[in-house]
Amino acid sequence: MSIPLQRFSLAAVFSILFCSSLCTAAREAIKPILAIPDKIVLQDDFSISEPLAKGTWSLRQHTRWNIEEGVLRGIPSSLEYQNSRRDHQGFEPRISCPATPSEFVASFSIRFIGGTETSIAPFVEFGHHVARIKFSEMGMSLIADGESVKLDEAKDFKYESGKWYHAMAELRGDEFVIQFANGPTLYAKHPRFALPVSSGGAGFGVAGTKGGAVEIDELTLWSIKAKINPMWKSAQKQLTPFPPILLKEPK
Repeated sequence: MSIPLQRFSLAAVFSILFCSSLCTAAREAIKPILAIPDKIVLQDDFSISEPLAKGTWSLRQHTRWNIEEGVLRGIPSSLEYQNSRRDHQGFEPRISCPATPSEFVASFSIRFIGGTETSIAPFVEFGHHVARIKFSEMGMSLIADGESVKLDEAKDFKYESGKWYHAMAELRGDEFVIQFANGPTLYAKHPRFALPVSSGGAGFGVAGTKGGAVEIDELTLWSIKAKINPMWKSAQKQLTPFPPILLKEPK
């Protein structure tokens, strides 16, 4: 978690440690409900500043990403690059993690800092245009299949700039669920989830606000076992059914 390098009073230090412990507790309180984790494919707390491994990470639209102050931080592309393009200019920091298994459990912390919300971003997605969580000041939505259909939403869970969000996402077959610490659980079943990703941006992916920054921390990706999680039947009964809303015709 990012902590600016400056002098702190003793009270401020204790406050930071207390907040950090609360974040850890909130993150660890989330347990898988759909899938059973198998092997850890990737685990990183970004405590070591080093170049991002090729094949593990894919920097999108020439946006700039570095490990700094204990987080993976992304900012938009350079003005020179933006002015050289007519589209995909990198106004929002974007990154994907092709190392993500096709079926997975993913635990992560993320925050979006500054910038401007757009009709598309900020978001977290799993598979490019496959399962996307759109953060908004109007609430949160789970959209899928090329943003053609809304499959779930949480209108009361409104995006706040600079706030850390701790989440666990799971994909097994054609089912996807994501839990947020002290927040909602979004769930959907859709045939697109079970199909391979045919375009770039495979795996866990992020896009920030326009002109803003993104910080990612405490990321763990697991492959999953063949059996369904024994907790799933009872957990699924607690979820409120959401009638899908067609947003546009899928491609």
